[in-house]
Amino acid sequence: MKASHPLLRAALFGGATLLSTLAAAGEAITVYKSPTCGCCEAWIGHLKDNGFEVTAHDTTAINRIKADAGLPRNLASCHTAFIGDYVIEGHVPAADIHRLLAEAPKARGLSVPGMPIGSPGMDMGNRRDAYQVLLFNADGQTRPFARYD
Repeated sequence: MKASHPLLRAALFGGATLLSTLAAAGEAITVYKSPTCGCCEAWIGHLKDNGFEVTAHDTTAINRIKADAGLPRNLASCHTAFIGDYVIEGHVPAADIHRLLAEAPKARGLSVPGMPIGSPGMDMGNRRDAYQVLLFNADGQTRPFARYD
Protein backbone atom coordinates (compact mmCIF):
# COMPACT_ATOMS: atom_id res chain seq x y z
CA MET A 1 0.00 0.00 0.00
CA LYS A 2 1.39 3.41 -0.96
CA ALA A 3 1.78 6.21 1.57
CA SER A 4 -0.54 8.24 -0.62
CA HIS A 5 -3.46 5.90 0.15
CA PRO A 6 -6.14 7.91 2.06
CA LEU A 7 -6.46 5.41 4.94
CA LEU A 8 -2.71 5.21 5.45
CA ARG A 9 -2.38 9.00 5.37
CA ALA A 10 -5.16 9.28 7.97
CA ALA A 11 -3.51 6.69 10.22
CA LEU A 12 -0.12 8.40 9.96
CA PHE A 13 -1.65 11.81 10.67
CA GLY A 14 -3.63 10.44 13.61
CA GLY A 15 -0.53 8.78 15.08
CA ALA A 16 1.51 11.95 14.72
CA THR A 17 -1.27 13.97 16.34
CA LEU A 18 -1.49 11.50 19.25
CA LEU A 19 2.28 11.58 19.78
CA SER A 20 2.41 15.37 19.77
CA THR A 21 -0.52 15.49 22.22
CA LEU A 22 1.25 13.07 24.58
CA ALA A 23 4.49 15.05 24.34
CA ALA A 24 2.65 18.29 25.05
CA ALA A 25 0.99 16.74 28.10
CA GLY A 26 4.37 16.32 29.79
CA GLU A 27 5.65 13.74 32.20
CA ALA A 28 3.57 13.00 35.30
CA ILE A 29 5.42 13.48 38.59
CA THR A 30 4.01 13.08 42.09
CA VAL A 31 5.46 15.24 44.88
CA TYR A 32 5.13 14.72 48.64
CA LYS A 33 5.87 17.74 50.81
CA SER A 34 5.14 19.50 54.05
CA PRO A 35 1.94 21.59 53.97
CA THR A 36 3.89 24.70 55.04
CA CYS A 37 6.97 24.48 52.80
CA GLY A 38 7.32 27.48 50.48
CA CYS A 39 10.45 26.26 48.71
CA CYS A 40 8.63 23.04 47.79
CA GLU A 41 5.90 25.11 46.14
CA ALA A 42 8.56 27.07 44.24
CA TRP A 43 10.17 23.82 43.04
CA ILE A 44 6.78 22.54 41.89
CA GLY A 45 6.38 25.78 39.90
CA HIS A 46 9.79 25.16 38.33
CA LEU A 47 8.68 21.67 37.27
CA LYS A 48 5.43 22.98 35.77
CA ASP A 49 7.34 25.71 33.91
CA ASN A 50 9.47 22.93 32.40
CA GLY A 51 6.66 20.75 31.09
CA PHE A 52 5.91 18.38 33.97
CA GLU A 53 2.38 17.49 35.04
CA VAL A 54 2.63 17.74 38.83
CA THR A 55 0.40 16.15 41.42
CA ALA A 56 1.33 17.42 44.90
CA HIS A 57 0.38 15.87 48.23
CA ASP A 58 0.80 17.65 51.55
CA THR A 59 1.84 15.26 54.29
CA THR A 60 3.14 15.26 57.84
CA ALA A 61 4.61 11.78 57.24
CA ILE A 62 7.37 12.82 54.82
CA ASN A 63 10.04 10.84 56.68
CA ARG A 64 7.99 7.65 56.30
CA ILE A 65 7.65 8.32 52.55
CA LYS A 66 11.42 8.76 52.27
CA ALA A 67 12.06 5.54 54.21
CA ASP A 68 9.52 3.59 52.14
CA ALA A 69 11.23 4.88 48.98
CA GLY A 70 14.57 3.52 50.18
CA LEU A 71 16.12 6.97 50.37
CA PRO A 72 19.30 7.05 52.48
CA ARG A 73 19.20 9.76 55.18
CA ASN A 74 22.35 11.44 53.84
CA LEU A 75 20.53 12.17 50.57
CA ALA A 76 17.44 13.73 52.16
CA SER A 77 15.99 17.15 51.48
CA CYS A 78 12.60 18.73 52.11
CA HIS A 79 10.41 16.98 49.50
CA THR A 80 10.27 13.62 47.75
CA ALA A 81 8.86 12.97 44.29
CA PHE A 82 8.23 9.95 42.11
CA ILE A 83 8.32 9.75 38.33
CA GLY A 84 8.11 6.38 36.63
CA ASP A 85 10.29 4.05 38.68
CA TYR A 86 12.54 6.87 39.91
CA VAL A 87 12.71 8.79 43.18
CA ILE A 88 13.53 12.50 42.93
CA GLU A 89 14.70 13.99 46.21
CA GLY A 90 15.06 17.69 46.85
CA HIS A 91 15.68 20.60 44.54
CA VAL A 92 16.70 18.68 41.42
CA PRO A 93 16.60 20.87 38.29
CA ALA A 94 13.93 19.89 35.75
CA ALA A 95 16.58 19.52 33.03
CA ASP A 96 18.26 16.77 35.04
CA ILE A 97 14.95 14.94 35.49
CA HIS A 98 14.35 15.14 31.72
CA ARG A 99 17.89 13.80 31.17
CA LEU A 100 17.32 10.96 33.66
CA LEU A 101 14.18 9.91 31.81
CA ALA A 102 15.88 10.13 28.40
CA GLU A 103 18.97 8.15 29.45
CA ALA A 104 17.04 5.73 31.72
CA PRO A 105 20.04 4.54 33.74
CA LYS A 106 19.69 1.63 36.13
CA ALA A 107 19.30 3.64 39.32
CA ARG A 108 16.90 4.39 42.15
CA GLY A 109 16.83 8.12 41.45
CA LEU A 110 18.33 11.58 41.78
CA SER A 111 18.98 13.71 44.84
CA VAL A 112 20.12 17.19 45.74
CA PRO A 113 20.83 16.70 49.44
CA GLY A 114 20.03 19.58 51.74
CA MET A 115 18.67 22.82 50.36
CA PRO A 116 21.42 24.62 48.42
CA ILE A 117 20.81 28.30 47.70
CA GLY A 118 20.31 28.90 43.99
CA SER A 119 18.89 25.46 43.23
CA PRO A 120 15.35 25.50 41.75
CA GLY A 121 12.96 26.66 44.46
CA MET A 122 15.77 28.00 46.64
CA ASP A 123 16.27 31.29 44.83
CA MET A 124 17.79 34.13 46.84
CA GLY A 125 18.67 36.86 44.39
CA ASN A 126 22.09 36.42 42.83
CA ARG A 127 23.42 34.17 45.60
CA ARG A 128 24.33 30.68 44.40
CA ASP A 129 25.87 27.78 46.29
CA ALA A 130 27.76 25.14 44.33
CA TYR A 131 25.94 21.80 44.45
CA GLN A 132 25.74 18.42 42.80
CA VAL A 133 22.84 16.32 41.62
CA LEU A 134 23.58 12.76 42.70
CA LEU A 135 22.42 9.60 40.97
CA PHE A 136 21.86 6.87 43.57
CA ASN A 137 21.14 3.17 43.44
CA ALA A 138 19.09 0.85 45.67
CA ASP A 139 22.14 0.30 47.92
CA GLY A 140 22.54 4.04 48.50
CA GLN A 141 25.70 4.31 46.43
CA THR A 142 26.01 7.63 44.60
CA ARG A 143 27.80 9.18 41.69
CA PRO A 144 27.64 12.74 40.36
CA PHE A 145 24.97 13.24 37.69
CA ALA A 146 25.29 17.02 37.27
CA ARG A 147 27.24 19.83 38.89
CA TYR A 148 26.26 23.46 39.36
CA ASP A 149 28.96 25.98 40.31
